[in-house]
Amino acid sequence: MQIQTQVQLKPFNTLSLDATASHYVRIHSVEDLEAALQFAQDENLNVLILSGGSNMLLPEQIHALVIHMDIQGIEYLSEDEMTQTVRVGAGQVWHDFVLWSTAHQLFGLQNLALIPGLVGASPVQNIGAYGVEVGEFIDSVQVYDRENKVHCSIAAVDCDFSYRHSIFKDRPERFVITHVTFKLLRQAELKLNYGDLKNAVGDELTAENLQQQVIHIRQTKLPDPKQYPNVGSFFKNPVISQQVFDQIVVQFPNLPHYPQPYNEVKLAAGWLIDQAGWKGKTLGMVGMFHKQALVLVNYEHATLHDVRATYKAVQHDVFEKFNIVLHPEPVLFDENGLIRSHQD
Repeated sequence: MQIQTQVQLKPFNTLSLDATASHYVRIHSVEDLEAALQFAQDENLNVLILSGGSNMLLPEQIHALVIHMDIQGIEYLSEDEMTQTVRVGAGQVWHDFVLWSTAHQLFGLQNLALIPGLVGASPVQNIGAYGVEVGEFIDSVQVYDRENKVHCSIAAVDCDFSYRHSIFKDRPERFVITHVTFKLLRQAELKLNYGDLKNAVGDELTAENLQQQVIHIRQTKLPDPKQYPNVGSFFKNPVISQQVFDQIVVQFPNLPHYPQPYNEVKLAAGWLIDQAGWKGKTLGMVGMFHKQALVLVNYEHATLHDVRATYKAVQHDVFEKFNIVLHPEPVLFDENGLIRSHQD
């Protein structure tokens, strides 16, 4: 383990924001992690956990120890007639793991292909796409509990998974994810809930084709962060009550919507942003992508201030038109490496 100082994090966050960390370390093992956390305690530094950098907004200066998780490996654990359980290092690239699962005839994650980031970040936001959430296939999450200073395993049932939410999002200062254990299917059960995906898959009902079509659709709609720096979907799809939806749909009968449990309805944030006039629109160096209004892009050398000005303007215009509040997905950090509210 080697602690570095004054490290530029621009290559490590997909929005390509200039951000210099006062202290930085790359973690390859649980022993590295323990040593890094002890260093932070000894030096009285806050800790910022960096995974794939695909879901974070960073300031230009960060006085903290940035711990970059790079624990690798995929390990077979157990199997039964229906499932195979595997444990994956937090530093494994998410898309590579999805491809690996399909190549090894393990199923469930194909709808989540090409989502940026690392495996260790997947439970935090309970990443999801095309009718599948990763929490459906997580058996447990292995963590270092900073409060009790022990390694432990948290069963999926105790992770409080819901839409873009988990216990790890509630307690980011307590748990550091080192591995994620998945229970994958040995027989494919394709989920084709979304019309564009169902049409793309057509009559070739195989997991391989499903994965290929998901990749194709995402490549068609979403910009490559290497060409257009972004964090993927910037806003959560809002979930509203059926009563509120019934009022809105009178004025906007073409509003895309998806029924949810508990008499709620999920709306398409991208459609709302498009209707508010932001698809392809920029504010200075930042704008919403011309092919997918849900994606905020850093077109030049934007700062965190530029990004915040743009997404707050989008929120304002959507609220003015629909009386609906959009909530950003990425985590916002301050100069001390602490998570702050988007409302500040």
